Amino acid sequence: MLPGGLHYTESHEWVRLEDDNVVIVGITQYAAERLGDIISLEMPEKDEEVHRNTACGEIESVVEVTEFNSPIDGTILEINEALNDNPELLNSDPYEAGWMMKIAAKTPSELDRLMSARQYQSYVAEQETAREQEEEDIEDLEEQ
Repeated sequence: MLPGGLHYTESHEWVRLEDDNVVIVGITQYAAERLGDIISLEMPEKDEEVHRNTACGEIESVVEVTEFNSPIDGTILEINEALNDNPELLNSDPYEAGWMMKIAAKTPSELDRLMSARQYQSYVAEQETAREQEEEDIEDLEEQ
């Protein structure tokens, strides 16, 4: 079950609006499960400008290294330093202790472009169906 009151991106980040146009950002449980055990992170620096739908760091797991995006234009206010020593918090508690960064939103109305929990659940279901079909197609090709 996804937490309510959050906004979600197609690249599997979640966003929670705090007071004074500050947003907290992390990755979804779905993303954490797909990545497997997370072993390190490359995070943006405090005071760095970030841009919507643009990579701002990397997550390294036992499966792959992948970029994560900023869901909004703004300035990094804080990075979750606990992730330096405990990157596995992204796997065990992605919506609370595993938050990644706080951003001063340049235009908070950009959040209106993001998905609700219900929309994100539908999006993930569609992605899973497409992934399963692709795997079946590959198996069919290998059998030929």
